[in-house]
Amino acid sequence: MSQPSAVDRFLEAVCSGRIDECDAWAPNATLDATVPNWRFHRAGADQIRDTYRGWFADPGAFEQLRREPTSKGEVVDYTLSWTEGGIPHAAHHTHLLDVVDDQIVADVVLCGGRWPASLLAEMEAADV
Repeated sequence: MSQPSAVDRFLEAVCSGRIDECDAWAPNATLDATVPNWRFHRAGADQIRDTYRGWFADPGAFEQLRREPTSKGEVVDYTLSWTEGGIPHAAHHTHLLDVVDDQIVADVVLCGGRWPASLLAEMEAADV
């Protein structure tokens, strides 16, 4: 039986909240992250884990997941939901992942933000 792909391992770590155990990134991988009102870069698997440890600290579930192969890897778009401090949250991310030798070498991520239940309810009410 073959090992899950690097993208599969990354997505499993996102859902399980076990980023520290994830071996999906090449040692010299890069992260280019656009988040609400900010953009930043990280270099190396350890720095990427440090960033994602905060983003994906709690176990969650994909409400929506779309995966599209590219010539260099995969585009992954999802809405993730989780409970943090007893409060339901959700986030929408799109990752453009470059994969070489079954390791993620580049991750360009667009993050719409982290939304607690109160803001999710407000967005749902406005989406009429």
